[in-house]
Amino acid sequence: MGILKRFKDIMASNINALLDKAEDPEKMIDQYLRDIQEDLRNVKSETATVMAEEQRCKRQLDECDAEIAKMQNYAEKALLAGNEADAMKFLEKKNQLIQKQVPLQQAYDAAAANSAKMKQLHDKLTKDVQDLNNRRDAIKAKVQVAKTQEKMNKMIGSVGDSSASLAAFDRMEAKANSMLDKANAMSELNSMGGDSIDDLASKYDEAPTAAVSDELAALKAKMGLS
Repeated sequence: MGILKRFKDIMASNINALLDKAEDPEKMIDQYLRDIQEDLRNVKSETATVMAEEQRCKRQLDECDAEIAKMQNYAEKALLAGNEADAMKFLEKKNQLIQKQVPLQQAYDAAAANSAKMKQLHDKLTKDVQDLNNRRDAIKAKVQVAKTQEKMNKMIGSVGDSSASLAAFDRMEAKANSMLDKANAMSELNSMGGDSIDDLASKYDEAPTAAVSDELAALKAKMGLS
């Protein structure tokens, strides 16, 4: 049946393979399921039509069977009443109904077979759609896991970048420490170079004590500098 072509194509294939090129697997599988469910609705409608035809054929056959039984009953009553002519008429009618019964039986058998096949197809299609629904949930779960993994991968990549930044920061800190050590060393060297002019001048600005003056005068006399 043409109505089931899409369904057969999907069921005969690996649905995951059909989704390989889809940009959004979740939307793609939802669309496939909507299409299949539309097919299922059409199959259900067709099944109802075939079942109605079966019921119509069954009703016609039952009515014919009832008329045949009725003619048989009237023929027997006519014979019991001693009216063979009437009995013959009832039997003739019965034979006419029997001839009509044959095609009615054939029509009913065909309708019943078609109805059974359609019901079987409908039931299988319903089950298969349910299976696809279950597979859809599994696929969507996989997609969500994949998206989460992708986010984690991006975060891990970001952490890697920050590690590089931290390494650069460490280098800058080491350079700053080196500059500070150099400045401290220079300061220490400067402090070891002797008194500055100002410091030296301040020593001479101080008034010498009397003992120091006397000792200086004695030294000058000894040295012949007076």
